[in-house]
Amino acid sequence: MDFDFIKGLGYKALDSRLKRISDRMSHDVRKFYKEFGIDVEPNWYLVFMLLKKKGKISITDIAEPLGYSHPSVVVIVRKMNENGYLIIKKDSVDKRKQIISLSPKAIEMLPQLEQIWDSCEKTILNVLSEDLGIFTYLDHIDQELKNESFHHRFKQEYLKSIKS
Repeated sequence: MDFDFIKGLGYKALDSRLKRISDRMSHDVRKFYKEFGIDVEPNWYLVFMLLKKKGKISITDIAEPLGYSHPSVVVIVRKMNENGYLIIKKDSVDKRKQIISLSPKAIEMLPQLEQIWDSCEKTILNVLSEDLGIFTYLDHIDQELKNESFHHRFKQEYLKSIKS
């Protein structure tokens, strides 16, 4: 394809460009997993790593450090549980709260998954030509949007434009 509309829009389509890159990577990781008979989804990686590090935690304790919404974590946890990668128990104090941990199947697969993730990391470094400068920009964007939401900034710009 010679004509890349999204690329041509430049910064005006930043979100679409980042989403397209993310989708391509996720699609290829999913394809890799399928080739090797691994019943894992690319978006489970962070949950695996967080649970490996923290042990037993609640849905909220997964959502907050990842910056995910509670409902999106519920969906991921449900799918991981359906595939046998998690143990979900009611909290002994607050019965409404679920405590999530890795199952024996997940723990057994971790060495293989970590080897895969290490290869993925090396591939990302290769694609970036070892230049990690993009993370400085992403950190800056992230911090700016934490300081003041995109919604608020966008709304203010729009209101300025209609007053002119």
